[in-house]
Amino acid sequence: MTKSRTEATFLSPIVESRRWVEGVSFPAERPLLNVSQAAPAAPPPLGLRQALAEAALNQDDAHLYGAVLGRGELRQALANQMSIHYAAEMTPEQIGITSGCNQAFAATIAALCGEGDEVIIPVPWYFNHKMWLDLSGVTARPLQVGDDMLPDINAAKDLISERTKAIVLVTPNNPTGVEYPKGLLRAYFDLAQSRGLTLIVDETYRDFDSRSGPPHALLQDPDWHQTLVHLYSFSKAYRLTGHRVGAIAAAPERLFEMEKFLDTVTICPSQLGQIGARWGIDNLQDWLAVERDEILARKQAIIDGFPVLEAKGWRLLGCGAYFAYVEHPFDRPAEEIARKLVTDASVLMLPGTMFMPEGSKIAERQFRIAFANVDAAGIAELFSRLSHFTP
Repeated sequence: MTKSRTEATFLSPIVESRRWVEGVSFPAERPLLNVSQAAPAAPPPLGLRQALAEAALNQDDAHLYGAVLGRGELRQALANQMSIHYAAEMTPEQIGITSGCNQAFAATIAALCGEGDEVIIPVPWYFNHKMWLDLSGVTARPLQVGDDMLPDINAAKDLISERTKAIVLVTPNNPTGVEYPKGLLRAYFDLAQSRGLTLIVDETYRDFDSRSGPPHALLQDPDWHQTLVHLYSFSKAYRLTGHRVGAIAAAPERLFEMEKFLDTVTICPSQLGQIGARWGIDNLQDWLAVERDEILARKQAIIDGFPVLEAKGWRLLGCGAYFAYVEHPFDRPAEEIARKLVTDASVLMLPGTMFMPEGSKIAERQFRIAFANVDAAGIAELFSRLSHFTP
């Protein structure tokens, strides 16, 4: 009997890992350290919450269907913000608002790909990207990164076939944290342009990039929209995870095709979420700068504290935005170690096997540490526990 698309797709690692802690009792002196998910656990700042409450009480349209591609004022505000951030000239007609960045990716694939088409994605990959390709009947062509956690452009060329429609890059990267250099992004843009492909760049974590100035110049190209689709999320910047607000920057004719998908799936993004995102753009830039400094301080705490683990044979493979990607020293597979870490060290983190094709031996040696909700003291405690852990 033929499997359904969902039956043929693996379970979300976040959902699966939550089951590992169900029914487990953690000692009072060793509470659970959860470094499995890259999402802020705190609510939005008070001012934003007040703006949401005010809108819920007094704006009738906050409760009604709206434009499929989002509220006009939010599209304009994001276009203005991106114009400044990337030193580019963006227009609201090039912006679509979605129900989270995952939906932005789903809409993009729906507009670009048909059954049996192929998309190149670097591995380790963001697992929801792979899941959506599976659910769409699109073949993911894995592009293994090098020791620097960057995808090799020549290896990508070798993966291109007549069915290839797109290349996906995530920067700063999930799961490795690595920030892709400007030159590498330009090389992939040029490759996609020369082969008639679409380059999809997911910058969900752009607000926590350690570099100053535009992280790349792709949007400064006058013809960027013919090759590039840019994805973004408001979830991390303004702690709007539960409100599900993401965005796409693309050519208007591409947004026209995506609109068909979005109208069928959700009709429109959350009105309250969009109102919150707009308020965040207008009022939270100084607050966001402080949030960025804190995340960068945690990144530095990872780097400064890692020698404790390095002495035990661990390796730091990548670090940035919300993530550190590491290699463990043990002769057991990462998933087995991950389950044992829950019971023996009160640590929940995701094994590399959740970010790579099934059967990958490299993945069995790796873990992702998501430190969005762990401060410097928590990072020190995490490293202490890991340094004393033996499977």
